[in-house]
Amino acid sequence: MFAAALYAAALVTLYPSAALAQYLLGVGIGDITGPVTETNMMGYADTAQTDTGLHMRQRSRAFIVAESANPSNRVLLINSDIAMGDSGIRRAIVAKLSAQFPGVYSDTNIGLVGTHQHAGVGGYLENLLPQLTSLGFVRETYDAIVAGTVKAAVDAHNSLAEGSLSYGTTDILQGNINRSPSAYLANPADERAKYDHDQDKTMTVVKLKGASGDRGLLSFFPVHGTSLYQNNTLVSSDNKGMAAYLYENYVEPNKAPGNTSFVAGFIQANVGDTSPNTLGAYCNSPGKPWDGQQCEFYHSTCGNNTQECHGRGPGFQVSDFKSNYMIGDYQFQGAKTIMEQPSLNSIAGSVRSVHVYINMSNYTFTLPNGTTTHTCKPAMGYGFAGGTTDGPGLFDFKQGTTSGNAFWDIVKGAVTPEPSAEQKACHAPKPILLNTGEATFPYDWQPSIVNIQMFRMGQLVVLLVPGEFTTMAGRRLREAIKAKLVAQGILGDDATVVIAGPSNTYSHYITTREEYGVQRYEGASTIYGPSTLDAFIDIYSNLVSYLGDAAASPSSGTPPPDLTQNPLSLRTGVLWDNTPSGKSFGQVLTGPEASYTKGSTVSVKFQAATPRNNLRLERTFLTVDQQVNGNWVPYRTDSHPSTKYRWARTNGLLGHSEVTITWDIESDAPSGTYRVSYYGDSKSWTGSISAFSGSTSSFTVA
Repeated sequence: MFAAALYAAALVTLYPSAALAQYLLGVGIGDITGPVTETNMMGYADTAQTDTGLHMRQRSRAFIVAESANPSNRVLLINSDIAMGDSGIRRAIVAKLSAQFPGVYSDTNIGLVGTHQHAGVGGYLENLLPQLTSLGFVRETYDAIVAGTVKAAVDAHNSLAEGSLSYGTTDILQGNINRSPSAYLANPADERAKYDHDQDKTMTVVKLKGASGDRGLLSFFPVHGTSLYQNNTLVSSDNKGMAAYLYENYVEPNKAPGNTSFVAGFIQANVGDTSPNTLGAYCNSPGKPWDGQQCEFYHSTCGNNTQECHGRGPGFQVSDFKSNYMIGDYQFQGAKTIMEQPSLNSIAGSVRSVHVYINMSNYTFTLPNGTTTHTCKPAMGYGFAGGTTDGPGLFDFKQGTTSGNAFWDIVKGAVTPEPSAEQKACHAPKPILLNTGEATFPYDWQPSIVNIQMFRMGQLVVLLVPGEFTTMAGRRLREAIKAKLVAQGILGDDATVVIAGPSNTYSHYITTREEYGVQRYEGASTIYGPSTLDAFIDIYSNLVSYLGDAAASPSSGTPPPDLTQNPLSLRTGVLWDNTPSGKSFGQVLTGPEASYTKGSTVSVKFQAATPRNNLRLERTFLTVDQQVNGNWVPYRTDSHPSTKYRWARTNGLLGHSEVTITWDIESDAPSGTYRVSYYGDSKSWTGSISAFSGSTSSFTVA
C-alpha cells in the first residue's frame, strides 16, 4: 500500500495530468422547496411552527466521483437542504435514477445526506412520529424533494468530466458549541483528555477540480441547523445553506442562486450535541430573579422550568437571521481558507461503495470484551420531550430524566403501547415515554431497518450514518473504522475518515454508553438503547473489507417497507383564491417610497393568492429588478438572503390573501433605479390555476 501511495504521489508531482485523468467528476444543483405556507416545518416538532413564507429556497446538491479507467466504480453523494435523509425519499430517488441510467446508479452507490436544517418544509419522512406535527404525510413536499434531487443528479451526470480530488483541513473555533456538556463530561476523563474541545472544531474540505478550474467542494463540519429559532416561520436553508450560497455567490457573483456551475456542498457530520447558538443558553424569564442568567447546567432549566431556557446565537442582539448568516459565514470562510491554500493533499486511488440494510430492533453482536449484547426495539425517553436549549420542550418534561413521572406514566399508555418488562430492561436507564417500536398503527412510528453505507474515494472514506452521532460517538466510530482500514491493508496511515449524516434513514440519535446513562435529550432520543453506538461500530467495521480494490458486494439485507403508498394525511388542500371588490391579483397595495439609501429596507405589499398553487420550482415568487439601459433586469430573487416573502390569509372564507415582500438593500448594491415584482398563481372555484404577476412603481437607491 505504501509503494502504491508513493507511486501515485510521484505521478501527481511529475505528471499533473495523470492525477486530473484519474477521476470523472460531476456536480449539479436542484430546487427542492415544498409548499412555503400552511405547512408545518420540520425539525422542532412544534405544531405552532407553520410556515408563512420564504427566506431562502431549499436545494439539493449532487456530486459524482467515478474512476476514469472504470467509470462503473462511482459514487453519487447528495447533500440536501432537508432536516435528514429518509428511506422513502431515498427509495424514490434510487428508483428514478436507476431507471434512467440502468446499471449505473443503484442502491449501493447513491447516498442522501440531510444538512439537518430546522427551517424547511415538513411532512416528507415516511414514518409516523415525524409526521404527527405536519398532520401526516405531505405529498407536495415529498415530490418537490424527489424531483429537485433527481434534477441535480442528472445535471451532475451530464456534466461528468476529467478532474482531480484533493483535501485539507482547518479549525473553526467560533462555529459551534456543545449544547449538552454535562453529558459529554460523563465520558472517561482519559478519553476526553485526547481532545482540545468538547466539540469537533476541524472542518475537512474536498476540492473538486476540473481542467479549467475548481468545480465544487465537499465540506464536513458538525453544527446543528438551528440558527433560525423555533418561532421562525419563513422557510430557509439555515446555516449550511447560507454557507453554500455564500461560496457559490463568491465564485460566480453574477449568477442567480441555483444556477451556478460551481457547487458547494456543506455536509453535516457528527452533529448530535452541537449547537450554533455559540453564546450559550440563558434564561428568558422577565420579572424573575434568574432572568438573564445562564441555565441550570445539568437539566437546562430556569427556575426548574424548561421553556425559559434558550440558546443565543452570535448575532442574537440583532436577530436569529443575523446569527444564521454569521454561522454560515464562519463555514464559508473556513472552506475558502482551505480551497485557496497553495497545495492540498492529493487524493488518489479506487472509488468504492458498500450499502446494506440492517434491522436495528434486535441486532445481536459481541463487544470487544467478549460480552454478547443486543440493541432494542425503538423507544423515546422522557428527556426527549424536554427538548434542547436550541428548542425547549413542553409541559414539565426536563432533560437528564432517568425516572418516570406519575402523571405521564398514566397518560403515555393512551399514545403508544405499554412497554413490556423486556423492553424496559433493554432501554434502562432510559424511562420509556413513547414505546414507538411496538407502535404500528396506522404504520410504523419509527424505523427498525436502517441504511448503512460507506463511500471510498482514494484514501478518503465517508461514513454515511442513519442518525445524529454526538461528538464523542462520532470520534469513536471514525477511529474504529480507520483502525480497521489500516489493519486490513486497504488504506495506509494517511487514510481520512469523515462522517456524513443524518443520511438515508432517520433513526434519531446515537450517543456513547456513558452519555446515554445521563439521559439528556440526545441519550433519551437514542432509540435502539444503550448498545446503539457499539452496534454501529460493529456493523461498519464488518463492512470495511468490502472497500478493498477487489472486494465483492455484501448481501444487501431486507429493505424497510414502503410507507409512502397509502400514508396518513389530514392536511386540507387549497379551496380557492379570490380578491376583494375592486382589487386584482398582483395589485400593489403598499408601494415603495421614492428613494432609499443602502442599508435600509424596502417593504411592499401585493394582493396575493395561495403559494401552494404553484411551488415555482427553479423559479421565484419575487424579483427585485434593476433598470439597465432601459430594461428591467432581475437583481435579486427569493433565493437571496436579503429578501423575504411573507404571505398572510386575510379572509379564509372568501379566499383573500396578501403578500409582503421586503428587501434589505445591501451596502454594495449598485446605485440606480429599481422595482419589486411579485409572481403568483391563483386557484378558481372550478379548480383551474392561472398565473399572474405585479410590479411596483420604480424607486431609486443611492
